[in-house]
Amino acid sequence: MVDNGWKGEENIMKRNLIRINNADNVAVTLVDIAREENLVLDGAQVFAAVDAIPYSHKVALIDFSPGDHIIKYGEIIGKANQNIKKGQWIHTHNLGIGGVVLG
Repeated sequence: MVDNGWKGEENIMKRNLIRINNADNVAVTLVDIAREENLVLDGAQVFAAVDAIPYSHKVALIDFSPGDHIIKYGEIIGKANQNIKKGQWIHTHNLGIGGVVLG
């Protein structure tokens, strides 16, 4: 038998994010995320969390500058009101809707 390095399920990274639509530039957490925890999307390590992120909240999949569109469900849901790094929590403190700052 050839050893291909496969050791079973323990080698599969459990995903803790879901991207709802392929056009989304944010993902949603499937569990509470600790700061610097590995963020996993579709079985592959993507990057580390910049912040602690609560269950079912948004996390940036790219870096944003102020005014950049934040896309979830394939739709623009708001704009970044400050620089946001990939892996950072997106919530009312850094997201604006229609020119309104939420946080």
